[in-house]
Amino acid sequence: MRHVNYTHLLYFWNVAREGSIAQAAEVLHLAPQTISGQLKSLERAVGESLFKREGRGLVLTEMGRFVNQYAEEIFQLGSELSQQIRSKQALMPTVLQVGVLMSIPKLVALHMMEPALELPDPVRIVCREGDLDLLLAELALHRLDLIISDRPLPSGSHVKAFNHPLGESEVSFFAHRRVIKQYPNFPADLDGAPMLLPIANNTLRRNLDDWFERQAVTPRTVAEFDDSALMKSFGEAGHGVFPAPTAIADEVCAMYDVQLLGHADISERYFAISPERRVTHPAVRAISESARQILPLS
Repeated sequence: MRHVNYTHLLYFWNVAREGSIAQAAEVLHLAPQTISGQLKSLERAVGESLFKREGRGLVLTEMGRFVNQYAEEIFQLGSELSQQIRSKQALMPTVLQVGVLMSIPKLVALHMMEPALELPDPVRIVCREGDLDLLLAELALHRLDLIISDRPLPSGSHVKAFNHPLGESEVSFFAHRRVIKQYPNFPADLDGAPMLLPIANNTLRRNLDDWFERQAVTPRTVAEFDDSALMKSFGEAGHGVFPAPTAIADEVCAMYDVQLLGHADISERYFAISPERRVTHPAVRAISESARQILPLS
């Protein structure tokens, strides 16, 4: 497939959105036979089926989902171009592609990225979540400008990138009020307490396990998570005690209707990983400078 026929792609994209050729034909004001014929031409060019029938509708195949990801971006940019032309705004927003580890608390990531939206020139942030290996692969392919991580670039990594310390926060424990009243003596009462924790290969988890050992307590692990927001939701539902950065304690309590149980004498560190040794991207620089004020390094 040397060249994309964008008319065929547009018809495909509408069928994917509407779930059927008949609905897409109605949206595009075309005959269903026209769309069906153009769709078959696109599938011949791709060399694979893009849809499979499910009940009365059509669902995307694996290749269809892959093609649709690109179609979404192409037509979103086309829509933005039309809006810019209509509004006569010559200045296009700078796109900042950010990868965020799933273990990073969402509120921490929010506070780190907000300064990029406050720059004089408009910035559009595209956020992707994943594990560090996946995000580093995207960075190596120049699909990301920045990774926000809770650990530095691994030594011996083949990806040409650089660590930029962003700051750190102490760690505290939180729980729903009906859980928290059962543990008045912190941290001794954590022995046997229901605990919601990051997954085992997480940096914070290793530090917590060491801290539990120093305190001579063995909590009862109820569940483990690679997504910090899901862990907090379990805590909100009263399923156990969970850790979170002290820097966002007030927001965690308000958002998840939980209370502060106690502080651990450990810290969680945050890093920006970028392909630049010296940060020049204005949005990345704004994120780095602001994060050091919010989460100062000790």
